Amino acid sequence: MVRRPVVAGSFYAGTRERLQRQLGELSPTGGARSEALAAIVPHAGYVYSGQVAARVYARIAPPDTWVICGPNHSGAGARASILTSGEWETPLGRMAIDDDLGRAILARSSVLQEDPVAHAREHAIEVQLPFMQRDAPRSRFVPIALFSHEYAVCRDVGLAAAAAIQETGRRVVLVASTDMSHYVSRAVATARDRQALDAILALDPEGLHRVVSREGISMCGFHATTAVLVAANALGATTAELVAYTDSGAVTGDTAEVVAYAGITIR
Repeated sequence: MVRRPVVAGSFYAGTRERLQRQLGELSPTGGARSEALAAIVPHAGYVYSGQVAARVYARIAPPDTWVICGPNHSGAGARASILTSGEWETPLGRMAIDDDLGRAILARSSVLQEDPVAHAREHAIEVQLPFMQRDAPRSRFVPIALFSHEYAVCRDVGLAAAAAIQETGRRVVLVASTDMSHYVSRAVATARDRQALDAILALDPEGLHRVVSREGISMCGFHATTAVLVAANALGATTAELVAYTDSGAVTGDTAEVVAYAGITIR
């Protein structure tokens, strides 16, 4: 199976040459890379959140495989879905799924289902791939899309991913694909997101899940982030660092209604 890109030309540049140039313009110069267990990265159009994403990826030594967990915005397909074979295409070429790791995660989960429908039109994972292809052309990935918000589902997926990573011995970075608050003022977004970010930086998946649910924070991938935090903790994470935080108002000039973006590395 080859999944064709669905947001090339809208969320990011639609040709190889333009995308390479766009990635180059977004990426910071200098700085050292180091190994990481996980990252939290936004998934909006590159004009809005691409610089935050680029700053995160610029700090990470590319692994053999990326495990990308993102939200299922549409609700199509399974409530917790994974793909364990095939390739995804972007203007930079094709990126293969790590079938061994994908099957190992699926075998250890009681909630994940193999389901291409959930991934067919979803952008949250696709927009991460060009950064990975640029930095590590031979790396592979495993896509996981969550619609269910239940903490038990997040925990199941996180523990399954961690156990599979440990058993297969892959050098892996987990990526949670999420934006932060949606369509509120900058002041409201900053205050609400601070609560969510405090839980993430404390490596507290239950705390993140609880505060987002209690405060009604419109963080579209909080369940994916919860799962990644569970996995990172199981793999021995000790620190998290906020790399960048911004919102769409920095581009549009409209701070009355923004979407916010955060980039975090976990080691």
